[in-house]
Amino acid sequence: MAVTLTTPNTLLGLYQPKGDAAKMASNLATVVLGTLLITLCAKINVPVWPVPVTLQGFAIAALAATFGMRIGVATVGLYLLEGAFGLPVFATGGGLAYLVGPTGGFLLGFVAMAAIIGFAADRGASGKPLMLFAAMLAGDAVLFALGFTWLLALSGNAGWIDQSNVVASAFAGAVKPFIVWDLLKMALAALTVTGAWKIASKR
Repeated sequence: MAVTLTTPNTLLGLYQPKGDAAKMASNLATVVLGTLLITLCAKINVPVWPVPVTLQGFAIAALAATFGMRIGVATVGLYLLEGAFGLPVFATGGGLAYLVGPTGGFLLGFVAMAAIIGFAADRGASGKPLMLFAAMLAGDAVLFALGFTWLLALSGNAGWIDQSNVVASAFAGAVKPFIVWDLLKMALAALTVTGAWKIASKR
């Protein structure tokens, strides 16, 4: 049975080895290396509360667009599993308590983000800047929706939220400051991947 975890429409698919065993080994190595890149980008952060500004979103968007949906989601899934088991892969640590803390919705939202962007990449968005950017914005919007909903669920115990105006307070603290940052990160990720695709396609 053929191993089809990515497609020729992605950068990873362009450079897949021929044999099934080699493909599987390559995919496993890619997933592990992808988690290392996400971890590195998580450590590049501005420590604001309750959600730090990091380069995780950029890394996950770029990896999902490069790998496709299956490998992209697997990479994020392994990254979250590493964190849940206590490895310090998140912005300020690791552990199950961290995963279910204030940033938990955003961390889990990375899975949905990778799926949306990877789905678009599998269908040819890697070489189309506007299409890929639109997919990244869609994935980022879902990420924010999940993260915001998670924060609202925890709002009763959060000292940083104004309990007289929970929704506006949570939005002002955990969403609004990051909108411009994420627009820039998604634009950079889209340009990086489509630029790499253009170079690869010429070869």
